[in-house]
Amino acid sequence: MSQTAHHESGQAAPLYITAVVGLLFLALIFFAFGEADVRRNGAQTAADAAALAAAQDSRSREEVVLRARILDRAYLTLVFNGPFAGTNSGCGQATRFAAQNDAGDVECRPLWDGRWGFTVGVKSDEGMSANLVPGTEGKRAKAASVAVVEPRCKFIPNPDLTSPSPGTLACDTNKVWVIDPKDLALLPDMTDLFTVRLAEG
Repeated sequence: MSQTAHHESGQAAPLYITAVVGLLFLALIFFAFGEADVRRNGAQTAADAAALAAAQDSRSREEVVLRARILDRAYLTLVFNGPFAGTNSGCGQATRFAAQNDAGDVECRPLWDGRWGFTVGVKSDEGMSANLVPGTEGKRAKAASVAVVEPRCKFIPNPDLTSPSPGTLACDTNKVWVIDPKDLALLPDMTDLFTVRLAEG
């Protein structure tokens, strides 16, 4: 090998090393951001599950009241033709479902904007594992979600105020249920009367 070639080879070696180190650093940075995305997605899944669980539990609890007041026209109008705030219970289920999805520090509260539902905030149980991006090591992802309970039926009052039936429930399944005081056992399930879904905050 000539002296010139040897000299050029010696100059190239540090450049190769610098390039490899740079590529490794970029790979680690991409790994860090990928891990952050996984943490955020996991936290969002936990928040969604927790909010839905709270709303579903509240819907289930309302069934006791609904059955007790099924002949009350004013109550039926409020519940099905709204707005109706529903029961405040449900946050216990939010905490349980968040834990099942590896999240904690649950902040849950009913909505106070006229909707029947809950807003839930959580933090992932696990923090970032590598401090490749300054200030990220150990940080836990945060997420929030809102779930609401909405009627699937409209209450149509009976125009005959002397009738023992307060009216009918016309539902989005094209089914109409005549509220018959003599046959209240046929009250549809709460899942047929109300839907639970995620909503904007």
